[in-house]
Amino acid sequence: MNKLIEKVQKHIQEQFETMEGSHDWFHIERVLKMAQYIQSKEGGDFELISLTALLHDIADHKYNNYNFEIGATKAFDLLISEGANQELAEKVASLINIISFKGGEVSDQETSLEGKIVRDADRLDAIGAIGIARAFAYGGSKSRPLYNPDISPIMHTSKEEYAKSKSHTVNHFYEKLLLLKDRMETNTAKEIADKRHEIMLKFLDEFQKEWNLTV
Repeated sequence: MNKLIEKVQKHIQEQFETMEGSHDWFHIERVLKMAQYIQSKEGGDFELISLTALLHDIADHKYNNYNFEIGATKAFDLLISEGANQELAEKVASLINIISFKGGEVSDQETSLEGKIVRDADRLDAIGAIGIARAFAYGGSKSRPLYNPDISPIMHTSKEEYAKSKSHTVNHFYEKLLLLKDRMETNTAKEIADKRHEIMLKFLDEFQKEWNLTV
């Protein structure tokens, strides 16, 4: 393994081993492996993709008072401290800022192939069976209701509005997770997303049947 990737991975694994299940080390590891898999199909700079995947949640705004800039700063500082050159550290930091979803009506920023690959990998981990589990794990960690039929989804128009939403977990599927299939940018991710999207639709259909006591 690339020595820099190895050192950063060790640091991130230690940092995230006590995080709650939706954003723990295993999430980072899945995103890393998926990003590397997509890279094997689509091309791109392996080192840049791997480091960005490892560092994409180093200071997630959800856990840092909705600060959208701190992640890039922390990623840059860590890479420099581990011996990365400034150009590489700046490239990773610039990609960190474009990874996260910022609202149903907020357009994704244009980015390089490497940025698209990591963003797709992160979004793939938010959908399908694991995506369902992560959604409820995060909602539970914030004491959010599973569902409230009186509260409808909102298509947020700014990253600040989206970040501060405290709706129930089922709304999260309509406000974000079901939108991700059509936001995939690499052909490899698009193929994987189709199946995972269908899993979520089936789950939501069954959820509503059980909620409404439809036998």
